[in-house]
Amino acid sequence: MLQRRDDADFWQSVTGSLEEHEMPYEAAVREIWEEVRLKTPSKSTALLDCHESVAFEIFPHFRYKYAPNVTHCREHWFLLAVEQEFTPELTEHLAFQWVSPAQAIQMTKSPNNAEAIRKYLFDLTK
Repeated sequence: MLQRRDDADFWQSVTGSLEEHEMPYEAAVREIWEEVRLKTPSKSTALLDCHESVAFEIFPHFRYKYAPNVTHCREHWFLLAVEQEFTPELTEHLAFQWVSPAQAIQMTKSPNNAEAIRKYLFDLTK
């Protein structure tokens, strides 16, 4: 889990926005590199597209990052398998923690992040 720089009480997984003409998979590869400096080959089988996306309302205090009058976003879900825990090189966050899926669900303020973790990771730990 990553602790946001612009809201220290907000923990989340790697997130980001699509750049112009960018596909969600390409954005996932780029964001993983930008946020934790982990190189993911563009055709890696370790990065799994869940083929699921959800629309959500952007928290008001994060809307400054978007164009005027943009209040909603679409989030695409991906999973990245890593062989072992590593120390990420943080470029956009204050801190990180490796935690269990149950702990991650409790930590995040994002209902979508919690749902993705619950759906794709929580049952794996039972």
